[in-house]
Amino acid sequence: MYKSGLLFCLFLLIGLTSYAQDEDDAQKEAEKALNASTNLTWDANNQLISNDFINAESDYRRAISKSEKNVVAPFNLGTAYYNREHYGEAFGRFKQAGEKTTEKPKKHKAFHNMGNVFMKNKEYQKAVEAYKESLRNNPNDEETRYNLALAKEMLKKQQDEQKNDQNQDNKDKQDQEDQKDKNKDQNDEGENKKDNEGEQNEDENKDKGDEGDDGENKPEENKEGEGDKKKEQEKKPNEGDQPEEQKKQPRPNQLSKQQIQNLLEAMQNEEKKVQEKMEARKIKGKKIKNEKDW
Repeated sequence: MYKSGLLFCLFLLIGLTSYAQDEDDAQKEAEKALNASTNLTWDANNQLISNDFINAESDYRRAISKSEKNVVAPFNLGTAYYNREHYGEAFGRFKQAGEKTTEKPKKHKAFHNMGNVFMKNKEYQKAVEAYKESLRNNPNDEETRYNLALAKEMLKKQQDEQKNDQNQDNKDKQDQEDQKDKNKDQNDEGENKKDNEGEQNEDENKDKGDEGDDGENKPEENKEGEGDKKKEQEKKPNEGDQPEEQKKQPRPNQLSKQQIQNLLEAMQNEEKKVQEKMEARKIKGKKIKNEKDW
């Protein structure tokens, strides 16, 4: 029993020693990787200063892949992207640095730069949140505080513009609906007008059809009137539209030409007799003068 307990303690000691050795080896490997990553970051920084962006980007990527503890490499690579206006890539690297680091000063810088990317993309609401997170890690940074105030101002302006745009869109939609209703009313009015005109024309045509060309469908009053006209024309055969020859014929109560001629001759004879009597009277009462003959 004593020997068994002794053996257990021996195995436990060996295990702990082995674990400590492995942990020490892992730590050494991590430190070695971090040193290599740091050296690559240093080289990339120098290449970036020399405007050799391609090699600098490559070394930064290698540095990031070698050690997750190196937060400087992703932060510097994000800054390089930002200066070249590659804002999407820059944001990804700043976020990577902010998530990996546990140091407040580095986290503060990472979120500050993330806010700057959001400002460039006019994502003012996200910029406000990023600057707030940056100030939580460093409340004394006046530059971050200024950027936060600016982001809030730009956000308000953006919201006002969006509200105005929405109101304008609503107004335009309402105007379109009003115009549609107006056009519909006009179309309905036109259709009603056409229908009324059609009904009126139909009634007029019906009335004309009832009258007819031959007067067959005329009201009884018109027929009776036409009958009276025919009777009057029968009673007056010599009136109306008669030929010229018939118009020249003597009417029943008028004198003929011969009768008029005879009457004129009789009147002339009577006048001649009267004149003869008058001449006789003048000759009888007048003095006679002697006339000489040659």
